[in-house]
Amino acid sequence: MKAMTIMEFGKPSVFQLMELPKPVLEPNQVLIKVTASSVNPIDTKIRSGLVPAATSPFPAVLNVDVAGEIVEIGGNVSGFKVGDRIVAMGGGVKGHDGALAEFMRINQAFMTKIPESITDEKAAVMPVVGLTAWEALITRANIRSGQKILIHGGAGGVGHIALQIAVSMGAEVTVTVSNTEKAAIANRLGAQHIVNYNTQSVKDYVDEITGGSGYDVIFDTVGGQNLNNSFEAAAVNGIIVTTNARSTNDLSLMHAKGLTLHVVFLLVPLLYGKNKDTVGENLNKIMKMMDDEKINPVIYDRSFGFSQVKEAHELLEKGGHVGKISLFNDLKLIDHF
Repeated sequence: MKAMTIMEFGKPSVFQLMELPKPVLEPNQVLIKVTASSVNPIDTKIRSGLVPAATSPFPAVLNVDVAGEIVEIGGNVSGFKVGDRIVAMGGGVKGHDGALAEFMRINQAFMTKIPESITDEKAAVMPVVGLTAWEALITRANIRSGQKILIHGGAGGVGHIALQIAVSMGAEVTVTVSNTEKAAIANRLGAQHIVNYNTQSVKDYVDEITGGSGYDVIFDTVGGQNLNNSFEAAAVNGIIVTTNARSTNDLSLMHAKGLTLHVVFLLVPLLYGKNKDTVGENLNKIMKMMDDEKINPVIYDRSFGFSQVKEAHELLEKGGHVGKISLFNDLKLIDHF
């Protein structure tokens, strides 16, 4: 089969087309004909060598998000059949096949069926961002109707899905954004309060929106030193969930307010097998919310073929774009190397 691979860490130019053996199934796995994927920051980090412990041996096939059609069923698989369209947080990390190939093996625990109303392209942009938002707001923070919730980066990949989940749960949602275009997206997706963090201080918007009491739950998709802003904006005994804790921060304010801090690292089920059975279950709930039109991902206005993954990674790393970057499998159309 054809696959886009990397033979070393580096810039997006390290991607190359290769011929690899078609995967052989093991128990609890299905083989899919890959139709679509998308690009996430974790994919670019793996490619560039920032997380070598999570990288498969070279030649490595990357990308975690995947959609496709089941063409073969392995032993002990139940609830799925040949011909089913599925979406998965499938692999692209050590011990698991990546999505940028004609075929891919997936453990049944990491996937769910795609509803008829949803295209493969739309489904394939959801696993990483949807599962991250779900883990943060539902599993960790256990958000409830009426709570005041702040989402940093509310128009970003994870943030705009978290915004919609929080709204659907009946929360009063504030998001931070960087410009008017992203503010318009957040407004369209249902945010009750929108803060431009370039022009409004934490104290000002906390006083204006919460009367100075702070937020019950804060989902910080920015992390790093922005965690300090989250500590400042949180209510006493508030909950903070972050996807980026690779920083050194002063925890004095966290201590003074009795805050709870959760860190979400979505690859834990893939890398360590911890709570892997919840992945497919939660992804199924996310697909149901999409089917019910409670979640609608914003997708960048150009789709890239797998053979153009270099350009897709460059776009993500450049930043400034709006919407998830989707990929479609064009490898079968390529007859030369």
